[in-house]
Amino acid sequence: MPVLIKEATTKPELKAFVHFPNQLYKSNAYYVPKIESMDLDSLSPKKNHAFEVCEAKFWLAYNDKGDVVGRVAGIINREYNEKTGERTCRFGWIDFIDEKEVSKALIDTVENYARKKGMDVVNGPMGFLEFDPMGVLVEGFDRLPTAYGKYNAPYYETHLAALGYAKDTDYVEYIIKVPDVIPDRYARMAQLVSVKNGLHQAQIKRHRDFEPYIDGVFSCMNTAYSPLHGFSQLSDGQCDDLKKQFLSNINVDYLSIILDANNQVVAFGVGLPSLAKAMQKAKGSLFPFGWYHIMKALKHNDTLDLLLIAIHPNYQSKGVNAMIFDKFAQGITKNGIKYIESTRELEDNTNVQNLWHYFEHNLVKRARTYMKKL
Repeated sequence: MPVLIKEATTKPELKAFVHFPNQLYKSNAYYVPKIESMDLDSLSPKKNHAFEVCEAKFWLAYNDKGDVVGRVAGIINREYNEKTGERTCRFGWIDFIDEKEVSKALIDTVENYARKKGMDVVNGPMGFLEFDPMGVLVEGFDRLPTAYGKYNAPYYETHLAALGYAKDTDYVEYIIKVPDVIPDRYARMAQLVSVKNGLHQAQIKRHRDFEPYIDGVFSCMNTAYSPLHGFSQLSDGQCDDLKKQFLSNINVDYLSIILDANNQVVAFGVGLPSLAKAMQKAKGSLFPFGWYHIMKALKHNDTLDLLLIAIHPNYQSKGVNAMIFDKFAQGITKNGIKYIESTRELEDNTNVQNLWHYFEHNLVKRARTYMKKL
């Protein structure tokens, strides 16, 4: 089929760019629509501080009738490339109908952009930062995505392989069944770790109690995540973006901040009640009723998404995870949570996965990033 690729630069074109997957998967029971206004903001240099270290272009694919049949972004994260010494172009926000001409036209466009920019490798799907959805879903097509996840049809994997892309990294997600009684070994371990390492839990009972620790949380995150694949240091502006995105939605029952003897943040963990079903009801918009479904899901839910856990390198492999989970356990018991879903984590991240050793848990989703040398 004839395919026309056009860069999305105008507001109507960018709106079509963020709307396309919501249209493509509108009848799919496992797709969760993104809030289109928020997705649009993420593409704007005026509203997304990731553009301080990244440059990007966005393209739409049209068929001969003028219908949008695919989309893709080309992204160069200059800071990450400088950190790694690599010359990598990322592709992200990729969606397309099941036509090889479409996927090829989109990927060819990204590869040509990468060559013009002097890049050696194309890698993706990835976003600007670690907190954007990444990877192509390759297992778990019968489950709703978590907060950092994204649904795609099974044919994406086949198309990318046919275009010469090979596995780079896998990210996995687990579902953990919460027992009627949480084993007290977690509380005992948390106490032992606290005493042995001179650590204590920050007392956070309301949102304003969190404010003195926000900067320390982001500093800890930057240090802990620095070695991770795809991660680049967060600037002050990028931290502000994340604050706006998550701060108002945080439930302090699922927030753990671990402090040393000097009240410095050395670890933290944050969970979020699952918004997947609420986002489906919102259908891509906060108004008129999308916000209501989301606020309801934050207060009444039986499933918790485990968003982030970060531990300063000086305290890794010392059992600090137990202190974080002990705080979560109190909120889980209080609010009747029955299931915990881990968001996408590197497949070899055993430090987090060992948290569930004494629980019934199953690997339910796998997402994959791909790489191709130019």
